[in-house]
This record gives sequence, C-alpha cells and structure tokens, in this order.
Amino acid sequence: MANFTQQMIDVFDRYAAEVDATPTPLEDVAHWAVMNGLYRPNLKTVVQLCRDDMANALRQDKRVDEEGRTYRAKLSVRTSIGGTQLSLWADADLAPRSFIERSVHQQRRQIAGDCYQLKQNVDHFNFARGGDTPIQLVLDFTDDVAELEAAHGGTRDEDDEAAA
Repeated sequence: MANFTQQMIDVFDRYAAEVDATPTPLEDVAHWAVMNGLYRPNLKTVVQLCRDDMANALRQDKRVDEEGRTYRAKLSVRTSIGGTQLSLWADADLAPRSFIERSVHQQRRQIAGDCYQLKQNVDHFNFARGGDTPIQLVLDFTDDVAELEAAHGGTRDEDDEAAA
C-alpha cells in the first residue's frame, strides 16, 4: 500500500485525469476527493487539533519594536527529544539567545531549501521547454529585502539620517 503522501499525489493525479487538468485550487480537489470517498482522514484527538490551531495562531503573532520593525512575537525550533520530533515554541522577547539563534538558523535553512527547489523547478522547465526563452531566476535577495524595507519605512535611524 502506498504511503499517505503518495496517496495524496494519486488523488490529485486522478482529479486531473477525471475532472480538470488545468491549474486548480486544492479546495476543489479536496472537496472532490472527500465527496468521492477518496480521502478518509485519520481522526485527530482534540489535543492535536488544539496544538495545530495554536501553532497557526502563534505563526501570525507579530509585534512592532521601538524602531518600527515588525517581527514575529513567537518563534519555534524543531528538535528531537527521546527520538520524537517536536516543535518547541517561545516568546521572542523572553527566549534565551541560543533558542533564537537555532530558530534563525532553521528558518534560513528552510529558505535555502525553498530556493533550491525553485531552482530545480526552473531548471527543469528551461530544459523541458528548450525552444522557449529560458526563465531567469535570481537567488540574490539583497535588492528584494531592501525594497521591502523601503516600502515599510525602513528603520528610525534611516529616517533620522534622511531628515538631517
């Protein structure tokens, strides 16, 4: 029997073959899968549902510091304790520096992984569609981050220097 991930991929492929192969919202695929008995979720406990809802809420909790920077108020670190994978959560203003450093390192690795996968996708497209103009992919985000900082007003230091 295929693992759960492969089962989900198979459901998506079946939807594309039987219903609609054009770009489709997953909401439509999920509705079709449930209505056709192709998805029968394992029952989660109330505690697991609460944990998932809390994690989603904590990811959205933001604060603004005295310099006007918006930052995540709650941070997580993935770790293994006793052979069990866990996400530990802490308030960004109260957590020890070692926790913050680990969280930053894991976020950076996730971004690098996303960039790697994006490059694989673009390289495949450019190879598979050799006759098309290749898609250019820039993975240096220095200018993007600077533009976002400028759009959000930068920091107080930059504003003070501009006013002087």
